[in-house]
Formats: sequence, structure tokens, C-alpha cells
Amino acid sequence: MWCGFGKSSATFAVTCLISASVVIADTGFAASQRSYTPQQFRAVLRGLGYNVKVTNGALTDEETKKAIREFQTGYKLKPADGIAGPKTQAYAANIVQILKTNLNAVVKPNPPLPRDHFYGPQMEAAVKVYQKKYQLQETGIANLALRQKLNEEAKTVFSQPTATPSPTPTTKPTTKPTTKPTTKPTAKPMATPMATPTAKPMATPTATPMATPMATPTATPTSTPTATPTSTP
Repeated sequence: MWCGFGKSSATFAVTCLISASVVIADTGFAASQRSYTPQQFRAVLRGLGYNVKVTNGALTDEETKKAIREFQTGYKLKPADGIAGPKTQAYAANIVQILKTNLNAVVKPNPPLPRDHFYGPQMEAAVKVYQKKYQLQETGIANLALRQKLNEEAKTVFSQPTATPSPTPTTKPTTKPTTKPTTKPTAKPMATPMATPTAKPMATPTATPMATPMATPTATPTSTPTATPTSTP
């Protein structure tokens, strides 16, 4: 992230500490026992943009103490006495761990940066790759401006959905179109046309013409002509 401020960055310290725990939930502050050698702590200060030479002498020279005071003031660590005590070292370790996580997400170095609290050559190389991407001076130093930009890109990477979109489009379109079109069109058209035309035309024409003509002509002519001529002579 963009933690690790100089004198002009004190107003960002509280925001940094809160956002760091949100973006990288499993990082947390480095334990106070993760102490540095004088050379390792100077490398961290220099890597975060503080003006200090990387040597292995005691952290008591004025240049180093000034850089430590600037770091403590930026994070509102009290007392800002220029002494790299356990709390100051823990904050520095946490900043480096978060910065490495963001570089792994955005730059994707191969192999990935280890999740330790040191600012070594591999870390500088990853920062140089990021600087080259934006045509910045390739110093290997993650100053405030670089950490701010890197933090915004890391937020975008961490917030991108990966698992959710895949199941949704695949399940719904496959089930609904297959079931409905097959069932409804097949049942209705076959039942109606076959039942109605077959029953009605056959019943009406057959019964009416055959009953009426056969009964009336046969009974009337046979009885009348036979009885009248026989009784008169």
C-alpha cells in the first residue's frame, strides 16, 4: 500500500493503517520480535523513500535518527525520538509486507515476493518493473507517490470477481428453453382436430333418410284396392 510517510504525509497515516487491514485482511502488524539488524532497518527506510545510507553501524548517527523521526511522525508514533524501538520496527515490517502483497498482485513477479519484512534486491527489482511500466525513474525505491498509485491498482485487482459470474449464465439458459417448448406445442394440436370432424358427419345423414321413405309407401296402397270390388255383386 502507500504506507510509510515523510514529514509532508502525516495526515495520511491513520487512513493508511485502516485501509491496510481492509485490503490485506490476513497481514496484520508484524510482531515486535521481528527485529532488524541496523543494516536491514536502514534498507527498509531507504526503500520507503527516506534519506538514509545503508550501513551496518549503530542506528545512532544523526542522518538515521532524522529518518526514523520522520517515519515516527508520519505514523504518529510516540515518542518520535528517532529510536528504532519494537513498535517502530513493527510498523515498518507491516508496511513492507503489505507493499510486497500489492506488488505480487499487480506486477506478478516470478517467483513471487516472499511475505517477509525485508526490503532486499528482489523487492527492488519488482519496484523497478513497476516504475518501468509507467516510465518512471527506475530507482527501486517505493516512495509515497508510487505506493499511492500501486495501492489503487491493487484494490482493483483484489475487488475483481472470479468465481461468481461463471455459474450464473451456464445454469439458467440451459434449463428453461429445453422444457417449455417441447411440452406445450405437442399436446394441444393433436387432440382438437381429430375428435370433432369424425363424430358429427357420420351420425346425422345415416339415420334420417332411411326411416321416413320405407314406412309410408308400403302400408297405404295394399289395404284399399282389395276390399271394395268383392262385396258389391
